[in-house]
Amino acid sequence: MSGTPPTRRTVLRGVALAGTAGLGIAACSPGGSGGGPAAAPTAPVDLGKADEVPVGGAKLYQDENVVVSRPSADKYTAFSTICTHRQCPITMLEGTELTCPCHGSKFDATTGKVLHDPATVPLAKLSVEVKNGKLVAGPSA
Repeated sequence: MSGTPPTRRTVLRGVALAGTAGLGIAACSPGGSGGGPAAAPTAPVDLGKADEVPVGGAKLYQDENVVVSRPSADKYTAFSTICTHRQCPITMLEGTELTCPCHGSKFDATTGKVLHDPATVPLAKLSVEVKNGKLVAGPSA
């Protein structure tokens, strides 16, 4: 050390950088908002009207951490939207491509397969069925 105290500007710059580093840690942690880790459904969950999922498309149910795709009029597939890289909840769906906001992993909403790293493990498959015109998704049996 040179023996001279740091300037006020240097101290403030260090405080600002430490504050933004903390934000990065929060964004990378499971759940992102400090509300506890996000999780896929552990019991059957009602997702609403089955016909809200377009044929050939997918719908993201952020509050339930589920994505449902519909390859044909009478077939549905569902996956957890908890990223397999660092367990962040996936919040972006464009067409049938899911993107994790934490580190940019991409997944195919119709197959659960990884399209872009850093994730290397596909999304967890969930069971899904139509009951009285509504989708019900849950853990695979």
